[in-house]
Amino acid sequence: MTLRIYNSLTKTKEIFKPIQEGKVGIYVCGPTVYDSAHMGHARSLVVFDVIVRFLRTIGFDVTYVRNFTDVDDKIINRSKELSISSKEVSEKYIEEFYKDTESLNIKRADIEPKATEHIVEIINFVSKLIQKGYAYVIDGDVYYSVELFKKYGSLSGRKLDDMEAGARVDIDNRKRNPFDFALWKSAKPDEPSWDSPWGKGRPGWHIECSAMSVKYLGESFDIHGGGKDLIFPHHENEIAQSEAANNKPFVTYWIHNGFVNINSEKMSKSLGNFLTIKDAVKKYHPEAIRLFLLSSHYRSPIDFTEKGLEEATVNLDRLYGFLERVKNSLKTYNEKHEIGDIWNKFCLEMDDDFNTARGISALFDAVRNLNRLMDQNTFNIDLEVSDILKIGNVIGLFNESPESYFEKKREKATVSHEIIDKLVSERNLARKSKDWKKADEIRKKLSDMNIVLEDRSNGTIWKFV
Repeated sequence: MTLRIYNSLTKTKEIFKPIQEGKVGIYVCGPTVYDSAHMGHARSLVVFDVIVRFLRTIGFDVTYVRNFTDVDDKIINRSKELSISSKEVSEKYIEEFYKDTESLNIKRADIEPKATEHIVEIINFVSKLIQKGYAYVIDGDVYYSVELFKKYGSLSGRKLDDMEAGARVDIDNRKRNPFDFALWKSAKPDEPSWDSPWGKGRPGWHIECSAMSVKYLGESFDIHGGGKDLIFPHHENEIAQSEAANNKPFVTYWIHNGFVNINSEKMSKSLGNFLTIKDAVKKYHPEAIRLFLLSSHYRSPIDFTEKGLEEATVNLDRLYGFLERVKNSLKTYNEKHEIGDIWNKFCLEMDDDFNTARGISALFDAVRNLNRLMDQNTFNIDLEVSDILKIGNVIGLFNESPESYFEKKREKATVSHEIIDKLVSERNLARKSKDWKKADEIRKKLSDMNIVLEDRSNGTIWKFV
């Protein structure tokens, strides 16, 4: 099997060949910590969590870096709103970010650098660009001259001549070109600042990622990721400043995930149409949220709907129901277990640009088939179930026992087990007497109570959804 990745830089799927055989360096742009993370952020976090898990599971030694932007205009504005320091704002939302990611079973990156802890590296990077003639100083501000980097626009496909000033850039008549971007911003009253060769100030947004990624992954590394909204100007500017400074290719593969939409609009704080992660996990099981976010290919937009989350919840029930059924023979997942056909089929889909949608579909096909074979007692339960658990480990599922999973559902129930059992018995009698109308009416009544039935060869079982 050969892993192929869609490269946003070349606009094609390419066979993945890391710079150093067996090792992968990946940098993903992390949050600007001024507010609560929402489901749009969750998609990027879950997508790259799964990509890293999969790369590690198929044998790569991965170094995963995800940063925190902890100095920024938005953070400064929020500090004024809350009447606390910028540092207090960033620390508050970093702590909340960790709670959110832990609730969704998103593993921490190997290295999680903060911009404010890398001021020396940022100043050195800016100094190099000035020395090479790619940057200029005006009144304590330092700007990058985009016209001098001939490949500018190679990632986004934009040409400077075709772009209109004012779109995603700050208008500043002092700049040589409207699209020149700030590498260093001179200090303003009551804002965080650091000493530099150009006077007190703070780093621009784009330079921090170049400085930190190069420090931890080298001047050239394998994968850089983030949401599609970062392609321009952020990632375009990263390429320009990094390749100008180091005179070598910056990143081999660029990976960008699609948006989470509500009513066909991107979920975002600026539009006010967002659902925070902390609110989402109160309403839906974290693993159902992961299934929902991974149910579409990562490059495609995904529409956030309650129906979609409810379907993901039902699907999660099916997976846990399968594990509950085989619990007496269930073995703990072991990375060294013998590889079976189910794992191979999953990898076949994931090797095609991390296609979790088709990978999850293969998982459900397998569970459906295994439930049928279980009735006939004709499959290798240790091998097959171990494959299911291995896939779950990549997707980020099965972090609790089936007993615990369904017990929590029962605790939330508003109807007694005795009533449910009585209705199931009545339905079984109706089916036995071939009163299909009554049987269907009882099933519908139970469905309205958020109870799903499964008719098996050894009887009917019910579960809360």
